[in-house]
Amino acid sequence: MTEHLNRLTPRQIVFELDQYIIGQNDAKRNVAIALRNRWRRMNSPEDIQKEIIPNNILMIGATGVGKTEIARRLAKIADAPFVKVEASKFTEVGYVGRDVESMVRDLVEQAVGMVRTQKKEEVKIKAEQAVEDIILDALIPPIHGNNAVKPRPENAESNGAIPEDDNELNQRTRERFREKIRNGELDERKIEIEIQQNQSPSVGMIGGAMDDISMMNIQEMIGNMVPRRGKKRKVTVGEAKKLLLDEEAGKLIDMDEVKLEAIQKAENLGIIFIDEIDKVASSRSGGGSGPDVSREGVQRDLLPIVEGSAVNTKHGVINTDHILFIAAGAFHVAKPSDLIPELQGRFPIRVELNSLTESDFYQILKTPKNALTKQYEAMMEAEGVDLQFEDGALREMARIAFEVNSEVENIGARRLQTVMSLLLNDFMFDIPDVIGPDSSIVVTAELVSEKLSHMVKNRDLSQFIL
Repeated sequence: MTEHLNRLTPRQIVFELDQYIIGQNDAKRNVAIALRNRWRRMNSPEDIQKEIIPNNILMIGATGVGKTEIARRLAKIADAPFVKVEASKFTEVGYVGRDVESMVRDLVEQAVGMVRTQKKEEVKIKAEQAVEDIILDALIPPIHGNNAVKPRPENAESNGAIPEDDNELNQRTRERFREKIRNGELDERKIEIEIQQNQSPSVGMIGGAMDDISMMNIQEMIGNMVPRRGKKRKVTVGEAKKLLLDEEAGKLIDMDEVKLEAIQKAENLGIIFIDEIDKVASSRSGGGSGPDVSREGVQRDLLPIVEGSAVNTKHGVINTDHILFIAAGAFHVAKPSDLIPELQGRFPIRVELNSLTESDFYQILKTPKNALTKQYEAMMEAEGVDLQFEDGALREMARIAFEVNSEVENIGARRLQTVMSLLLNDFMFDIPDVIGPDSSIVVTAELVSEKLSHMVKNRDLSQFIL
């Protein structure tokens, strides 16, 4: 589990984040240190490991400046289970039926999925061989006989034994067809296969309310009691490969081992991102009733999980002591000091993210691996159209996005999606009917000004607010 983290030094982590996120160097440095500290803790002497708590981070910044993207990319870099929740979901209106522990259960589900995928990849070769055998049996059934591999006895005709040459011919034919299956030569041929189906009934309870974990356990128990049934389907060989591979790989892995490893992964590498934490901050000068009480109640429910507690999940008990929690909020109205002191103390690292400048917008369009310009270039390339952006066009788009953000609600880098969509929608509609393959589109500063000038001139910009 720690081998991958060993290669991720703080500088390397920041370098990886720089490939996708422009600016916000202070935030990147802090999350890089927090991630590296996980490796440091797991490689510390055993008697002190449990005492080293994660430095949870509170990110402060307006929407669209990169808070969520930093946390999500950090999880991808670390190959860690990641869950994003909005703290406002736990307020009074939406509280019924969803408790704060659900985010930990969601994290475990993510971890189980990641470990299961990894284990299936490890047994993929064996699973592919099993799939080939099933498809071969459907195409060319094997010859069975007690003496099939022995020299033909004198009374072979009378006792029903299969001659050796017939068996060898069958085997050679099967091997030739195995090669054809591997090479994809038979992908369009139709065969009949049996797909296992889990006949898990839906469960409804009459009477008192039941918590989520009890309901999940009952449904899983009943699902295990109901036998799996096979359903015959007529599909192509290519479809059969996909349908059977997951099923056969699942038979080769030990789910108990998967669950155990997943819980360890979630405990030691898991990241929970709590967005809109400012929405549950309450005014410290308020009275003793009203919505502030509900918001403070949510904070007090979050507190034990962030502090470290044991949470029951359908896969087992998970301890949250070493999960990394990253909270974020704009804090336009409330202040971090409006959070209850106990919760503030659990987020010792505070990072303020800068509002994006016109220059940042230009770099966001040009530099990241997943820049919007590169996304649109890839989509048009799929149609055989060559899309190019002149540097002046990128600067003009950045200027317009920054100006619109300044005049109406500032939604950060998300404004660029509006700009790009309005700029290229006509082209996207005309491809491939009007603009055919092997065409070329060059986006110039003049084209940007012509297409988007109304965004700046129109003071009632409500239609462009996302």
